Amino acid sequence: MNTNEKALELFGKNEYEAAIKLFHEAVEESRNIQSLNNLAWIYFYEEENDEKALELIKEVINMNPASYFPYNLLGEIYIGQEKWNLASSALMKSLSIQPSNEAYHNLAVVKYKLGDVKEASDLFLRVAGDSDVVMYAHVKCLIDLGLKTEARKKLNAFNVEADDYVGDIEVADLYVELECFTEATYWFEKGYNDYAKMPDWISRFIYALYKTNNIQRIHEVIDNVIHQKDNEIKETYEEECDEDWTEKDKEEYLERLFAEKSNYENMAERILTGYIPEIDFEPITTGACYLFGCKRHNHPEYKE
Repeated sequence: MNTNEKALELFGKNEYEAAIKLFHEAVEESRNIQSLNNLAWIYFYEEENDEKALELIKEVINMNPASYFPYNLLGEIYIGQEKWNLASSALMKSLSIQPSNEAYHNLAVVKYKLGDVKEASDLFLRVAGDSDVVMYAHVKCLIDLGLKTEARKKLNAFNVEADDYVGDIEVADLYVELECFTEATYWFEKGYNDYAKMPDWISRFIYALYKTNNIQRIHEVIDNVIHQKDNEIKETYEEECDEDWTEKDKEEYLERLFAEKSNYENMAERILTGYIPEIDFEPITTGACYLFGCKRHNHPEYKE
């Protein structure tokens, strides 16, 4: 068993400190594509140290690897740093070596960020599942492109029984974007008791209710969320502090709770006088195991 295999075995057993020591040892033994790539992946995914990961993966790229793994990882690092053009180049190179769902998905996010919504829409659709967050992103792109008939048709077909179903509030949000306010209120009501109450989506719910002239329900929702916020404030005041929950932590959390309560108290008036709350849409990236030699994912070791 070589050093990389030993490191991966320990990593699989959650013996992290021993594993990372061996990943470093593998680099010391041979500074090659496999050892550097695997250590870079560890730094990015486990240590959340993108600078060190970038330094290592650039060294890999300079060796002109024949695998798409390093390019996918490089693309993800650049996305995290919001270097969209560099991310696009890395992911395009990855796809030229071997297509992968991760590269298509992340390239869709990059294209959206670069303003190429049509390309993003096509890429999201390429890897979208049944009513999942990727299909949600695809429909949002269709709406942005003005293709509302197509967007509505696809949104109407969302399946609440799908394994990766995006969620009722997310569906409601897209109906608001389509200005289908009756459908939006239906989905907001459907998910109302299952979601944590947050000002962003509650404001969209209130807006949909306003557009359907349901003023009574607006007041019911506002009263309910303010009551919940009052209870959270009371519970927070009563909570005892310790080394993990300091007085400063409590103070900052209370400030947030009071700000949210104030938002709710003014929400109905703002919307009734013309404020239109925007959708909180941020396309999410994906990732994967890019470890050479990982038996769990049936990855062979890199062949020089």
